[in-house]
Amino acid sequence: MNKVKYRVALLGCGPRGRDHAKAFLANSDRFDLAAICDKDGERLQALSSICDAAKTYTDAERMLSETKPDIFCFATLPNIRLPLIELGVKHQVKAIAYEKPMATSLAEASRIRDLCDRAGVKTIVSHQHKYGSHWQKVREIVDSGDIGDVRTIHATSKGWLLQYGTHLVDYMIFLNGGHRGEWVVAHAHGRGKLLDSHPSPDYLMAQIGFDNGVRGIMECGTLAPDQPGENPFWLNAGAAVLGTEGFAHVIVGTGWRAVTKSSGGLICGPGAFNVEKDQPPYIRDLADWLDDPRKVHPCNGDVTYHGFEIVMAACLSSIERRKVDLPVASSEPIIERLSQAL
Repeated sequence: MNKVKYRVALLGCGPRGRDHAKAFLANSDRFDLAAICDKDGERLQALSSICDAAKTYTDAERMLSETKPDIFCFATLPNIRLPLIELGVKHQVKAIAYEKPMATSLAEASRIRDLCDRAGVKTIVSHQHKYGSHWQKVREIVDSGDIGDVRTIHATSKGWLLQYGTHLVDYMIFLNGGHRGEWVVAHAHGRGKLLDSHPSPDYLMAQIGFDNGVRGIMECGTLAPDQPGENPFWLNAGAAVLGTEGFAHVIVGTGWRAVTKSSGGLICGPGAFNVEKDQPPYIRDLADWLDDPRKVHPCNGDVTYHGFEIVMAACLSSIERRKVDLPVASSEPIIERLSQAL
């Protein structure tokens, strides 16, 4: 049986936009990349050279109006999320795919979630790391029970909070079988990254209490520990799952390792984040979800919002020096408050 082929319009032709475009092209049986858009003419033409069937635009609204896509994908900086979500909803797209983090404020993330829920628009956010073979292997080991009952998941990155923190939380939720966070206690340090495009403290450490009793420990930024091996800066990240009878550890740039009940010692395997391998299945799962609502995408808007909420709860805990229970109702500008508190 022939499956539906979904029409796509892409905004943002920089490096990440190119990654998305290549992923849609790699799934050409499920997607038609109909249009691309960027105000930068050089970037627009450079991307057009690899997807020459796509129409080119410099205005996103005109692109959506003329091409009437099923899917609106955008790869832009996080300070303009909500207006683009509103644009996609206005033009009645079926799904919106965009970059992490979901927003730079909890209030904006909440508006995005509610707007898309009301309109019936599916959303996915680029937490595609878990499609890597080394992540899948560690999840398999954890799910098998070969490390016993999970007690702690320790996730770290040298990348700062809004660049990498939502990835770390997503790792923990993924490796913990989708369980939700109930509370957060955290400490933040340093003002150097507060003016970054992804405004963040230089370092944040948080403990997260999950609803199944597992504790998550998140460290991101300057004081986070190095992962084992020789890892480039953005791949110097990972997550170790500690159980009652062993551990399983995935390193973004190096692979995986474990000691389990049945392993007889340390076992390990290869793996590294590879956007050309990990992005296409992330994109393909969107087509499957549009085909069948029961096949919910692993990076769907609900799990993304919960992960972002945990990150913002960590900032709020740092400001107010207390345990923050989830869900967080605060509509205050938490990052701005944090910049004043540090």
